Amino acid sequence: MVNPQIAVDRTNLVIILGMMQVSKKIPFDDPNVLNGVRALYVVSNLIIVGIYLYTKMQIDKKRDMTVLKYVEPAPMGSTEEPKAVTTTVHAYDTSQLRGLFKSQLMGVGMMAVMHLYFKYTNPLLIQSIIPTKGCFEGNLVKVHVLGYPASGDLKRPWKSSAGGMMGMMGGQGGNEIKTDKKSIEAAERAGRGGAKEE
Repeated sequence: MVNPQIAVDRTNLVIILGMMQVSKKIPFDDPNVLNGVRALYVVSNLIIVGIYLYTKMQIDKKRDMTVLKYVEPAPMGSTEEPKAVTTTVHAYDTSQLRGLFKSQLMGVGMMAVMHLYFKYTNPLLIQSIIPTKGCFEGNLVKVHVLGYPASGDLKRPWKSSAGGMMGMMGGQGGNEIKTDKKSIEAAERAGRGGAKEE
């Protein structure tokens, strides 16, 4: 069976390659066309922000205080031990959403530098499509906006998606979130973490 994350990465790669071919035919030197593509980029980001704000409203409305325990892997290349985390579904979803906002903001910042400082115009078109598509494929949006049940692949805690090259090379290896009782107890005994996140 194909890993859903690999399928998403392949689809994104096909879209990027297709859009690169399309963007070669677009006359970006025409100010009207360039402003149209800029407007498309701005609108796509406003749609994403709107969806994330609606997701936040849904998270706060549900305010699910179910306790969630898991073992967070140590950062790659770190000598630290895995950390036991005890939190609630509400706090977990809120922190995941915060990460999505931060990631979106970084993407907009990088695009601004590439477009305004280095004068690259082609990525505007690709970055109007891929992040919007990714927004709808995200676990939070699937659960809180699209109404998917939080079971199977959507059961919390979610596997961190190793996107880009890492995802295509097979993910993070042994650097996964663990939810089994044995791993949680071992991490709690090791003494790293275990504090409840609010």
